[in-house]
Amino acid sequence: MIANIIRVIALASVALASVAAEPTLHNYTPKDGFVPTESAAIAIAVAVWVPIYGAEAISKQKPYTATLVNGTWIVEGSLPKRMVGGVARAEIAKKDGRILRVTHGQ
Repeated sequence: MIANIIRVIALASVALASVAAEPTLHNYTPKDGFVPTESAAIAIAVAVWVPIYGAEAISKQKPYTATLVNGTWIVEGSLPKRMVGGVARAEIAKKDGRILRVTHGQ
């Protein structure tokens, strides 16, 4: 019984030592987040939309707007006046650039 406990402690010590020996990789996080500006948010949204909806459909939705709401960029396309339909929409985390939501109105 005591021999088993000693073996478990020894194995745990070796495992902890190997984890502690792994180098920590440098990781920089910008103070204003990875998506600090409206133009950065729009560029990311367009890069996400084009493979989904097609370059032609997305280019017809210019100008794009981006609004920051509680740390999330809400990026949307626009429609010409008097045109009925929906636009592409993306929600992007300012802090880390995660794509939180992609949709298209009807």
